[in-house]
Amino acid sequence: MDSIQQHMLDSYRATLRGEPVPPAPGRYDRETFRTIREYRERCGGCGATLAARLARLLGRLTVSRP
Repeated sequence: MDSIQQHMLDSYRATLRGEPVPPAPGRYDRETFRTIREYRERCGGCGATLAARLARLLGRLTVSRP
């Protein structure tokens, strides 16, 4: 099921229950990307630190154990 089909199903359920319809897929993508970009600009080198931590974690998880 793709995102459009899921949205249609969620909209149908919301209508039956008398709830507000959820926003369409992709509705807040631009705002989300802008917020992430602004956070990274303020944070400075945080992204490199996070990437290094993630690489170490993934390295530990993929190491084969005897």
